[in-house]
Amino acid sequence: MGPGEIGALIPIFGISAGILAIWTSHQQKMAKIQAKDTAEKAALYATNNTELEARLRVLERIVTDKGYDVATQIEALRDARKVDALLGPGDKEPGR
Repeated sequence: MGPGEIGALIPIFGISAGILAIWTSHQQKMAKIQAKDTAEKAALYATNNTELEARLRVLERIVTDKGYDVATQIEALRDARKVDALLGPGDKEPGR
């Protein structure tokens, strides 16, 4: 490599360093934007999670307060479906 070739490479290195600085700055800005977006999503999920926990507490209270009653009602509905399945359309009693 002669002095002329080295002299030609100096501007290329200078331009490359400038481009690298601009690219690095851009990447830092993008990382900050992404971090802000992630924080907003985390806050949204936390709010949603709190709402779901509150709804779950209400459901737990309903089930525990009337737990036996709910189970009895479910079984009664299952029995009613079995009877309806045995009856044909328009029948009022099984076997008729």
